[in-house]
Amino acid sequence: MMQPDHTFSHDLPLAELLRAGEVVALVDDDAMIREPLTEFLQESGVAVVEADSAAGLQSILREHKVGLVLLDIGLPDQDGSALIPEMVMNYPDMSIVMLSGVADIHVAIECIRNGADDYLTKPVKFKEILIVVRQALIKRRLIFDNKQYQEDLEQANFRFQLLHQLSLKINSVYLTTTELDKVLHAILVGITANEGLRFNRAFLALFDDSQENLKGRLAIGPSCREEAGIIWSEMQNKGVDFLDMVEGLHDCAAHDNAINDIVNKLQVPVTESQHILIRSAMERRSFLVNEGRAEVEVDQGLLALLGEGNFVVVPLFSPRAALGVIIADNYITQISIRANELVMLELFASQVSLAIEHSKLHSDMENKISELEQVTHELDKNKDLLVEAERYAALGQMAAQMVHILRNPITSIGGVCRILSKKITNEEWGRYLDVMIRETARLEGTLGELFDFVSRAEPHKSVDSLFPLVKQTVLLVQPTMIKQNITWEMDFGNGQDVMVDMDSRQIRQMFLHIIRNALDAMEFGGHLKVSGEVREGRAIVHISDTGMGLSDVNLSRARDPFFTTKTYGSGMGLAMVDRIIESHGGSFTLNRQELGMEAIVELPVAGS
Repeated sequence: MMQPDHTFSHDLPLAELLRAGEVVALVDDDAMIREPLTEFLQESGVAVVEADSAAGLQSILREHKVGLVLLDIGLPDQDGSALIPEMVMNYPDMSIVMLSGVADIHVAIECIRNGADDYLTKPVKFKEILIVVRQALIKRRLIFDNKQYQEDLEQANFRFQLLHQLSLKINSVYLTTTELDKVLHAILVGITANEGLRFNRAFLALFDDSQENLKGRLAIGPSCREEAGIIWSEMQNKGVDFLDMVEGLHDCAAHDNAINDIVNKLQVPVTESQHILIRSAMERRSFLVNEGRAEVEVDQGLLALLGEGNFVVVPLFSPRAALGVIIADNYITQISIRANELVMLELFASQVSLAIEHSKLHSDMENKISELEQVTHELDKNKDLLVEAERYAALGQMAAQMVHILRNPITSIGGVCRILSKKITNEEWGRYLDVMIRETARLEGTLGELFDFVSRAEPHKSVDSLFPLVKQTVLLVQPTMIKQNITWEMDFGNGQDVMVDMDSRQIRQMFLHIIRNALDAMEFGGHLKVSGEVREGRAIVHISDTGMGLSDVNLSRARDPFFTTKTYGSGMGLAMVDRIIESHGGSFTLNRQELGMEAIVELPVAGS
């Protein structure tokens, strides 16, 4: 894009007031005037083409780029003044100076009205002709510069309006992937369209989720640029919003095989730290490549892929991370890229960065919401598990107490009654003893049934993920931890998907009992840590607390079904833990720490 120059000197050589390749046409049927005037103008550095008739002028206009015509009114084949309207219409950028041998003010005014720039009456001095020609060309130059200036203002205004619309769009909504693609496409259209930055091609490359590779994401080339021009015209004519109009351009690049081929092959590992694209992204610097050279080394593979040695690389970044780069070039027109275009491209790049950052924030928010919904679902789904666990704990304690207190005396009573029934002969006393024997047997059976009720059935196993189950179990007791002022942490490393052949209900019940024992030991606050790892085909879960712990004597008796303490639950429950883990081919260890206790559960990984 040409920039207007409003500071040119009026003393510039005459030739510099003309555009490249332009000539002055001198049309006069008098060779005595034509030849010396041509020589005079040529000495001033101007290329002159002569004609002696209106037909000759038409031939010159067809074959040359004419910047100014010196036209005699009295031509042999046509009145020169009659040619003015046609020339003004067909060659609006051309200056016209009329020559006449008759001084007629009315003719002069009519010529000026029809579009001539000036009027000279012969005979006239050559220096006066030179002054008039210079003034006409200066006037023409000012008109050109003014048009260019107006065009630049309109383009700048359009760009800033576009940037404003994009900013409103980005700041008014959280961008989904679809919304992000639309905004990114809109920005690339703005970079390549005629009313935008006028680049021929634009490529967008972003880092992948792992931040290990810079990959091509989107591109716009000549075919899209041509369609984009239609979009701009419709916008200006109809006053339609840019983001509404760009909807129709969304799949434009899908039909440009050359552009697609380039963007699909555009991939650079982050490990290539000296690659110009990686340096631009990581150092947050723009690079202008000219004939394959820049401030830093330019990768030859990139030059070969683009098929172009002149392009600009602009970084995309947010406050927290490098996002990628934009590459733009003038592959078709081969117009050089100037510094002011680079600055404007950086403004567009800032909109790209903002859109990507908003999209990432939206994605993170969606993930957090999904996790919270999943946790809530699990809590709702398993809320009765806590009630069941409380019931089983109560029944376990009651059963242990009843078996401990009642079974031995009842067994003794039943045994003595059986012995007496064999030794006495009194039938009446025998009937009494039979009643006692039957009732003691019934009591023994009732105690056995109660004990069987609180014991677990055979496991129904299926392959399932272990560590998420442990996390969900911890979340079930979160209200209790908050109430007791207990902090907690969970760390499962990279083993989130370790699979175990297990009865999920029994395993959940087992972990819940261990965790509840740990919480009971921290009645007045503490810290619970649950971690997991996979080692040598075994899934290992560590559950540690900072509670009162157990003495060595109590630790040795902790799994006794009839043993209980106030600091670490009932042995009945730990016996159940032992049975469940054993039925799953695992092991259970309870260790005393410097502060509190640590329970270690090991289960075999499925398929190991």
